[in-house]
Amino acid sequence: MRRRSAHRVQWSWLGAGLLALAAFGLAPEALAHGVSENDKAFIQGATGVHVAPYVYLGAKHMVTGYDHLLFLVGVIFFLYRLKDVVHYVTLFAIGHSTTLLFGVLTGVHANPLVVDAIIGLSVVYKALDNLGGLKRVIGFDPNPKAAVLIFGFFHGFGLAAKLQELALSRDGLLPNLLSFNVGVEIGQFLALSGILVLMTLWRQTPSFGRSVVVANCALMCAGFVLIGYQLSGLFLERSA
Repeated sequence: MRRRSAHRVQWSWLGAGLLALAAFGLAPEALAHGVSENDKAFIQGATGVHVAPYVYLGAKHMVTGYDHLLFLVGVIFFLYRLKDVVHYVTLFAIGHSTTLLFGVLTGVHANPLVVDAIIGLSVVYKALDNLGGLKRVIGFDPNPKAAVLIFGFFHGFGLAAKLQELALSRDGLLPNLLSFNVGVEIGQFLALSGILVLMTLWRQTPSFGRSVVVANCALMCAGFVLIGYQLSGLFLERSA
């Protein structure tokens, strides 16, 4: 009996690990995940092509981009087949890659606080979708694949806004930007692999069924905090 109880406690920590990921979204550092001072100094002073550093920066940004990862946790929460995971994550990658490249190369700019608030909304949307509450709130169930792609566009604009703030050199811009995007995909793959391992193990335990509502409510709360943080920043910006 003791062994069984210990086994349940052990596997319950897998669910707690995913909830901890949501909790990271509540930390100020996570809410304002940007580019470190050292990375800023490199980017602003670099000219010419720097493939490896930009791959590293892209991967680092995605791995520390808790808003992106929270959305992906919501997306894959009820995806049990690897084929489905690949399909949805590919749509997300197409979305954020398109607007990342488009935004930086064309100079199209959106207020990063507004974009990040929409990214927070994407987390709320996916958690609510997982709980089956979208139809009650908006009256219908949106196409889940189209929603992931559309929100991917906004996530890409969020990435573009971070780079636009740094005034990248036009010398070597395209290869550096492509390298950064490759890094983003690598970081996404690494982070998602770890999340999938935890999710797969967690799903094999009785605690998963009992924790579905709690986990998605935690995701939703993290999304609302992200929205509130960005909108408060927008209010302060316009009040200054």
